[in-house]
Parts: sequence; C-alpha cells; structure tokens
Amino acid sequence: MTGVAALLDGTRVCICGGSGGVGKTTTSAAIATGMAARGLKVCVVTIDPAQRLANALGLDALGNEPHRVEPAAFAAAGLPLDGELWALQLDAKRTFDDLIERLAPDDRTREEILANRIYRELSGAVAGSQEFTAIAKLHDLAASGEFDLLVLDTPPSRNALDFLDAPDRLTQFFEGRALQALLRPSGVGMKLLGRGTGVALSVLKRITGVDLLTDLSTFFRLLGGLLEGFRARAAQVDALLHDPATRFLLVTSPEREPIDEAIYFHRKLKSARMGFGGAIVNRVHDDHLGEQDGGDLAARLVAEAGISGALARRVADCFADEHALAVRDRENVAHLAERLGAGVPLLLVPHLDEDVHDAGGLVRIHRFLFDVDAGAGAGAGAAQEPRR
Repeated sequence: MTGVAALLDGTRVCICGGSGGVGKTTTSAAIATGMAARGLKVCVVTIDPAQRLANALGLDALGNEPHRVEPAAFAAAGLPLDGELWALQLDAKRTFDDLIERLAPDDRTREEILANRIYRELSGAVAGSQEFTAIAKLHDLAASGEFDLLVLDTPPSRNALDFLDAPDRLTQFFEGRALQALLRPSGVGMKLLGRGTGVALSVLKRITGVDLLTDLSTFFRLLGGLLEGFRARAAQVDALLHDPATRFLLVTSPEREPIDEAIYFHRKLKSARMGFGGAIVNRVHDDHLGEQDGGDLAARLVAEAGISGALARRVADCFADEHALAVRDRENVAHLAERLGAGVPLLLVPHLDEDVHDAGGLVRIHRFLFDVDAGAGAGAGAAQEPRR
C-alpha cells in the first residue's frame, strides 16, 4: 500500500480537517473513491452547502442518509470501484431532530419538543451544533457497522479547532449555571427573566398571539428530562474522536495562513492525544522555469520556436510568475514539514488547470493521493516535488 491507503490502514473513521477553502471536500471525495477502489465499502460525509461533492460524484443532490454512488463514471475514467462508494450531505437540523427523537422518553415528549417554537430556533443555533451533529452522525454510522470506512469532510469553518471542541462546548452549554437556573423545578429560574421582560412578553402575546413565555417554560421543562441523554451522547462522540480506529488527516493549501493553521491544528490533536495520520497539501505549483532566467527563456523562444519577441516575453513572464509561486510553495511546505516533525507523512497534490467537478477530476486527484511516485513523500522531511 502507498500514499493515503497506507495512512488509513486499520482506520474505520477518517476525518479531514483544516481551514476553509483548502479543498477538504474534494480531498475527502477522492480519498473515499480511492479506498472504494481498493474493495472497501466507504461512505463520505460532507457538510458543504454548495453540494460540490454531489456534483463531483455525478449526483443531482445528497440527503441526510447514505446514497449509493454509481461506479460507471469512475470505471470510464480508469478507476474501477471494486468496493462500494456511498455519500451523504449532513443536515444538521435533521440530525439534531433525530437525536431528540432517540432521547425523548415517549412519543408525546418528542412531539412537544419538535413542535416547540424555541426548540426550532435554538436547535440550529446552539454553539457547536453543526460540528457536534457531524460527529454524532458519524457515531451512528460507525455504530451501525454497515461501512468499512467513513470519511468526514469537516465543516467549512475558518477555525477548524471548533470541530474538536464541539462535544465539550455542547456539554458546557447544558451544564452552564444560567441554563441550570432556568431548569430548576421551583420555577425560580423563570423569574430571572425579570418582571419587565414578563410584561413585554405579555404585550407581545396580545399583539401577535405568540406566547413566548409559555414556549420558554415548556421548552426548559422538556429539556430538563433530556440532559442526561445529551451528556451521554457527548461522551460517546468524544470517545469516537479518541478511538484508535479514528484518524485525522490535515488538509491545507501552500499559502502561509492555512499552513500555520494546520500546524496549530496538529499541535491541538497531539495534545488531545487524537490519532493523526498525516498532512495533504493541495494546489502546489510546479516549477517549470527552475533555475533558468526569464530573459534567456524569451530569447530561446524567439530563436528556437520562431515566436515574436513581444509574445516570447509574455510567455517568459508567465513562467516567471509560476516560478515565484512555486518557490513560495516550496518554502511554505518546508516550513510545514519542519514543524510537523520528522517521520510525519506529507502528501502533495499539484495545482490543476481545472476545478474538480466530476469523476474524472476525482480520479486525477486520486493518482496523487494514492501513488507514492506521483507526489507522496515517505515522510515530512522527504516530501517530493509534485508533478502533473
């Protein structure tokens, strides 16, 4: 096994983490495709609202439950799937509702919570709910035993660390003093709203017919009976993140800001003792000019290719721009390799001319992720230059 296949040996859950805009969705899909080509039954989970994953997999849309991807397009692109590839796009609200349905002690309580106006507003707004529901969905899929490997495309957040802290933040919300005061059966908590607030809500009820005070009281009463279940689920989710069969792959681009965030993310994973498989650097520029001088290249184009002087200079300038980007990328990748430490796997994916939007594009990315001679180094200190 080479490349990503070696990194994920013995892994049941692969979490692709990193800052937004570095190609996590494409990378997740390519990883899932490559592992399915190796005979595994794989499900890739995305939270990308643009549905680029669905488009790349040749699907009109994805839902909150796994959908089988037809293998014909991948076979036509030169990558037969010996296993099965499934995909879903997480609906955080639907997943949170499903959790309520499981935790509710009876049908009446479940229906009351789901219909409650306060719950409908808060279920999608609780801090960390999207990140928490992503791992909660992973937990359910892992517990089902239906798939050999689950690949998660983490939320498109500028701060990828929010994902790691989601279980703790949700637990802290439910155990916070303010919420606990509101949940006290004596009703004292509701008095914290204050007399003025109560008057205002009464006026609002007369004007709009909306009884927010009753909705709040009902919501907190119903929620009190579910807290233990939420705590237990948060603990299960946290256990999944720390499971030896769960492995994180850091995805970044060669710009300095996402590189620095990847380094910080790695430090966080290490301190939390979570499984780390390696790093993937997307969109690395090739150095076609190398040590040549741009002026010499222009002269050669005039002399050897018969190109006019003005056009030759423009072409040479383009090569010079690519050279500058390649030098920048090389320096930033070297910085990443140094900070991750010796022996940490580092895979490089080149900057492609076209955006990945179909099975053929995923197969192109797959070649660099899974073939060690297509840009994968044996370790951070031995990362090779990618090639097109």
